Amino acid sequence: MRIDVLSLFPDFIRQCAQVGVVGRAVERGLLTVEPWNPRDFATDNYRRVDDRPFGGGPGMVMLPEPLSACLAAARAASALPARVIYLSPQGKPLTQAKARELAALPRLVMVCGRYEGLDERFIEKEIDEELSIGDYVLSGGELAAAVVIDAVGRLQAGALNDAESAEQDSFEDGLLDCPHYTRSESLGTEGVPAVLLSGDHAKIARWRRQQSLGRTWLRRPDLLEGRVLDKKDAALLAEFQAEWQAQAKKAENP
Repeated sequence: MRIDVLSLFPDFIRQCAQVGVVGRAVERGLLTVEPWNPRDFATDNYRRVDDRPFGGGPGMVMLPEPLSACLAAARAASALPARVIYLSPQGKPLTQAKARELAALPRLVMVCGRYEGLDERFIEKEIDEELSIGDYVLSGGELAAAVVIDAVGRLQAGALNDAESAEQDSFEDGLLDCPHYTRSESLGTEGVPAVLLSGDHAKIARWRRQQSLGRTWLRRPDLLEGRVLDKKDAALLAEFQAEWQAQAKKAENP
């Protein structure tokens, strides 16, 4: 997969593509990340990429001309068809399902805004989709682009050493992940649920599924709204809820 990123801070994008799982995906030839600086396509002596908005008001807006020329150069760098995404708080939320959708594409071109954003005419003409990583405002789209690159890059086949890791992530089946415990030298098995030490894989799988359902109910009940659980999951959640309520009462009345 190829990802091109239009950004006034290309070094930041390069650095993001060199570390962790994304860096490994790049090294293995599974992912290509190329930054493009719109300032390189400005035509005036000051390499200006922004100007005051019509109608007045605070802040500056990124000019469409350098962006359009930069995007044209990025498009021409590869024959692969590209979906052009603008990282914006006004876009649709990034979800795990969306990450999987994007990861299946051959190419993305992401545009990082700065200042008060992009000229609306550029958005209307060139942008296929606006994407948001949350209901808050950042100084620019670079951090959001890094999030998308990581979310999409780790889903490339062969990026993770264990292919099952991605399948067990939070949100893969619409639920939060279960708790995990490692083989700590200092703590040993202290605090580790006995079922995880039992060696009974069926019981372990059942416990993990129940914990996933229970954590989602406790921490993100909105994910369960409108979801119809099958009999097995409903029974697991009911059992978790009963145990949690019993522990809560015991804590209130020790």
